[in-house]
This record gives sequence, C-alpha cells and structure tokens, in this order.
Amino acid sequence: MTSSEQAKSKFESKYIFLIFLVAILAVCMVAALMLGDYKISVSKIIGVLGLKLFDLEASGISKMDQIVVFDIRMPRILTAAIIGFALSNAGAVYQACFRNPLVEPFILGASSGAALGAAFGIIFAGFFLSITASAFVFSLLAVFLSYTLARNGGIVPVVGLILSGVIVGSIFSAGVSIIKYVSEDAQLREITFWMMGGLYYSKWDALGEILAVIAVCFAVLSALSWKLNLLSLGDNQAKSLGINPERYKFIFIVIATLMTATCVANVGIIAWIGLIMPHVARLLIGPDNRWVLPIAGLLGAIYLLVCDTLARTITMAEIPVGIITSLVGAPFLIVLLRSKAKELLK
Repeated sequence: MTSSEQAKSKFESKYIFLIFLVAILAVCMVAALMLGDYKISVSKIIGVLGLKLFDLEASGISKMDQIVVFDIRMPRILTAAIIGFALSNAGAVYQACFRNPLVEPFILGASSGAALGAAFGIIFAGFFLSITASAFVFSLLAVFLSYTLARNGGIVPVVGLILSGVIVGSIFSAGVSIIKYVSEDAQLREITFWMMGGLYYSKWDALGEILAVIAVCFAVLSALSWKLNLLSLGDNQAKSLGINPERYKFIFIVIATLMTATCVANVGIIAWIGLIMPHVARLLIGPDNRWVLPIAGLLGAIYLLVCDTLARTITMAEIPVGIITSLVGAPFLIVLLRSKAKELLK
C-alpha cells in the first residue's frame, strides 16, 4: 500500500469513527428524552417533535408529554451536549498551547472568577444584570488578569501563565469564601449549589445564546487547528515554520476562555471533562488537532449527557452533575494514567 493510500485509509477510518460518535450521541439523546420520573416512549417523543417542529398532527400526545419532552428535557439535553462539546474543545486547546497534558479549562482562574461573579450576582442582585452575566464577566476578568500578570516584555511564558492562573484563582476563591462567610443561609445554599454545577435551569433562550457563541468559537478553532498543531511542537519549531507563537497562543487562549466562560456562566463549574476527553481523543485517533477537536467534543458531549441523565434519574432528588462528573472522572483518569502513561505524556 502506497503512502497516499495509507493516508486515505486513515482519513476514512477517522471519518467513520466521527460518524459513529454522532450516532452514539443521537442514541444517548433519545435515551435521555425517555428516562426520568415521567417515562415517555419513543413513539411519543417522535410525535411531540413532529408536532412542535413541523406542526404535524399526532394522536395520543398529551399536554404533559409536550411540556416534558420539548420544554423541559429537550433544552436540557441539547445544553448538556453543547457544554460537554465546548469544555472538551477548550481543554484540547489549552493542552496544545501549554504542551501540558494536565492542563484543563479552569487553569487560568476561569472557574474561580465565575464563582466570584455568581456570588456577587446572588448577594447583590440589585446591582448586577443577572447571575449568568456576572459570572461570565468575572470569568473573563480572571483570565485577563492571569495573562496580564504573566506577560513580561511582550512574551508570555507558559510556566508564568500557569502560576499567574493559580495566584489569581486563589485570590478569587478567597473572595468567594468571604462572601459565603457573610451571606445569609439561603444565599449560602444558592452559591454552594451553583458551584456544584447543574443543568436544571436550561431554557431555550439561553440555549440559543450558548450555541451561537460555541458555534463561532469552534468554527474559528477548526479553521486554525493546523496552527494549533504547530504550536504543540514548541515555540522554536513554530517560529521556524512561519507562525508567531505568542500571537496565536493569545488567540487560542481567548477563544478557549470565551467557550469556558460561556459554559461556566450558564451551568456552573463542571470539572474533569476538559481534562479527560482530549486525552481519550488523542489515544483513539492520534495527536492531530484537526481531528482531536471534533472527536474530543463529541466524547465530551456524550459524557456530560450520560452524567446528567444519571444525575436526574438515580435518586429521587437530583444530584448536581458536577458531582457525577468528578466521581466518574477521577477514577477514569487514574486508569488512563496507569495504563497509558507513556502515550499521555508524549
């Protein structure tokens, strides 16, 4: 087999795997629509979607069926898929830029910044537009401060950027602790619950905003993914191949941070997805970021959707999905590290 034929075969296998993941995601969505305290059959789901999307008449569809499928579960399921997709892509971008397999979307203080913004939004509701807007602004502010502190003479060293993120994150976390200490019981409970992460407030309006931001960011990342490959080789190699590493690091960090901030502002802090899924994608299809981004995104979408379905079905009271992703993610990462340590550290 010639080299061109081998390349074509690899491309086809990756493309088939991508389609396979899309099919798995579709199956998980249907299962999530069916499962819950209010059980719904596939035929009713098809009937409700036909009625709502195409105005097709369907017999045996009650008003409750329409509310549960289309108004409650559907926006939540789509939100879970989009958030999982976005966090996985953000993690892949950070890991490629920093050339560090243990970097994840919250390394520059995005999560602690969003938590402080949400806490301000909860405590001082009259002074902020909304909890979501406040969390979004403070998340971007935290990353901006981390980047500014690390910048030295027009250069932003990776180690300095990570250390700045740790410092800024600690300061913002201390601010959250102060607010929790002085807040009332109801406010303290709301802050704590928000920080655990959850998709219980998913609505169609918010879904449209999230989708618009994530779609634009992913389109830009896809167009620049070959340059992300060059960055992952190191600054010297990237310069020799004709790109400015500092400029493109800044672009990629801004895009990944915007995706992360959008996710955290809307659903709280959901850990592990951006750390684990890029690893899994690279183990399955190799280090090429042109494929890592969509594969990791689909894996993250499936993972978060499954975790959210478990969160709302395994007990009578809903469990914050951030707890489920952490409980499943930590042992999974341990297994990966022990079984595939050499591949992970390449």
